[in-house]
Amino acid sequence: MQALNRKQDNDRLDVVLKDVVLEYINDMIFIMKVEEGPSFRYVYINESARKSTDIKNEDMGRLLDEVLTGGLGSHIKEKYVQLVENEETIIFRDTVELPGGEQMINESILTPIKNELGKIEYVVCITRDVTPIMREKKRLSNARNRYKSIIEHNLDAIFILDSNGVIKESNIAGCQLTGYQKSQMVNSAIYDLFHSSVKKELEEALKKASNGIPSTLEHCMLNTVTGKDKITSIKAVPIVVEEKFDGCYIIIKDNTVSFEQNEMIHYMALHDQLTGLWNRKALDEHLPLFVQSMEDSGRELSVLYLDLDRFKFVNDTLGLTGGDRVLNKITKRLTTLTNDNCLLYRQGGDEFIYLLKNSSLEETKEKATEVLTLFQQSFLMEGQEFYISPSIGISRYPADGFDGNTLIQKAAQALFQVKEKGRAHYRFYQTYMESSFPNYMIMESHLRKAIEKEELSIHYQPQINLSSGTVDSFEALIRWNNRKFGFVSPGQFIPLAEETGLIHGIGEWVLEHVCLQLRNWRERGNKDVRIAINISPKQFQQEQLVDTIREYLEKYGIPAECLEIEITEGAMQDTQQTLSVLKKLKELGVFISVDDFGTGYSSLNYLKRFPIDILKIDQSFVREIGSSQKDSAITTTIIHLAHSLGMEVIAEGVEEEGQVHFLKEANCQKAQGFYFSKPKVPEELEHYVYA
Repeated sequence: MQALNRKQDNDRLDVVLKDVVLEYINDMIFIMKVEEGPSFRYVYINESARKSTDIKNEDMGRLLDEVLTGGLGSHIKEKYVQLVENEETIIFRDTVELPGGEQMINESILTPIKNELGKIEYVVCITRDVTPIMREKKRLSNARNRYKSIIEHNLDAIFILDSNGVIKESNIAGCQLTGYQKSQMVNSAIYDLFHSSVKKELEEALKKASNGIPSTLEHCMLNTVTGKDKITSIKAVPIVVEEKFDGCYIIIKDNTVSFEQNEMIHYMALHDQLTGLWNRKALDEHLPLFVQSMEDSGRELSVLYLDLDRFKFVNDTLGLTGGDRVLNKITKRLTTLTNDNCLLYRQGGDEFIYLLKNSSLEETKEKATEVLTLFQQSFLMEGQEFYISPSIGISRYPADGFDGNTLIQKAAQALFQVKEKGRAHYRFYQTYMESSFPNYMIMESHLRKAIEKEELSIHYQPQINLSSGTVDSFEALIRWNNRKFGFVSPGQFIPLAEETGLIHGIGEWVLEHVCLQLRNWRERGNKDVRIAINISPKQFQQEQLVDTIREYLEKYGIPAECLEIEITEGAMQDTQQTLSVLKKLKELGVFISVDDFGTGYSSLNYLKRFPIDILKIDQSFVREIGSSQKDSAITTTIIHLAHSLGMEVIAEGVEEEGQVHFLKEANCQKAQGFYFSKPKVPEELEHYVYA
């Protein structure tokens, strides 16, 4: 009875297993009976198998070869045969083509069931659709490969660290950057790769990473296997797995080349390309810092503004390239005086500036004297000696100003006074220099409007015939009375006019007004007189100069012999052009005189070749003829030379009776100067021009 009950229980259990577990499980289940051959006959499939395949209930009892034909059947039978031969469970995957072209990946487990004799009687095949799993695995695998590729093929070095900063992995770029093999770096601390000064910052970056905060470090010095340091930047990126810190990525970028390039760009921006000295931009940056430093320490600072005297003549002689070579020679001498408290800058052109930190008044004087001493020895260029002198203007902090711009401006004002008072020495800024220093930018603006605003006028200085005391000639001298600057010396505004090109318009204005004055005197029945007009070297180079003079002579009906064109020796350097212009002027009929004779590079050759009528002895010789034997001899020689060449002689700057007596004894024809008359307006000269 008990045996019967157990059989009934087992039968009910089989029903439960078949109806509940086997039928409704999601996996496909196939039970095959093993027969001779071996061949395999279907005895059972569950609901999932029926839904997912073409096998039906009516196929039960049929052989596998009859139900599944083609490649798939052969493939599955091959697995069954393998199972029977090896008597071991087999797991395999196969791909099934679904309607619509999609593919399904199945994973199958073949399990043998043996009878009481140990012979395989049945094979159970459990098949599961693993398509989603395989797709996810493939996605993860692709993601891992992409991630691995990003690291392995990254141009920047990437290290994987544990929480203690120990290197666990490195990419190829990490090895290339450091020069170490991966095996040499793994399990060593990341700090060992960097300069000790970086360790503290790097530790802080790793600490932030452990808290999930990425960070960046700039300008980290990396040690390489060759010992050559590299400038790098570092990014520390936390590795977080399931919301837990699991190490850190260290990404290192080599910035050595770009850093060196930036350093070069910065160097070029702050240094003069010709001399290598600090330039004006560097001066503008440094001077305020030095001033602040002096203020904090209670010390003094000096600005020495240095300008090379008449350096234009060096360029004219050697050309710009030769002039640059001379500037480099000068720079080498100037830099011998530099030290931590004495910095040298090239302001531009032939101007330099010394900054003297912590410098007393006496120390500044000593330094200025040392600078002047540097130029006592000549500069040798192309076998020729050149003697160059500097003029130096000095300002002091805090006495002359509290900021860089003011100090440079005050030093420039002092430099201007040096130039005005003979050059080749130094001067400290004094308050009186403020009013005497011309602001050339503003002055230029006013000078451009001087004609329009009728600020220019002409004064005339009589030239006295020393034998008769009569006057038949004058020199026209331009004057400028400006509403801002007042009366401006010709020594200031004429060079400015030449530099800016305004001299051409001003010169033509003078020419027209002199011709107009001559006409006015002639129309009033006065005697004909001759008026000398100064022509600057730049005016003399104008091609239309002769035509312009002709036009005004014709316009106002003035005889050409009433006009004298006065040129300086500087205008006669180009011999061919000078000879051409002077011949045309002589053909026109005007007189030609040479002003300031003896002060330039006088050449007897041009006195012989050029059609010159009058020599004017410079006042520097006339001033000393009573006390200097040499000046007396030179003046006498010029007079005799002029007479020998058939020229008239006029002495300038006569102020004393003794000078008049000497000139008469030397047979000088004419003289002009304050002894006789200062330059006057036409209305004051009427008695000289009465018929």
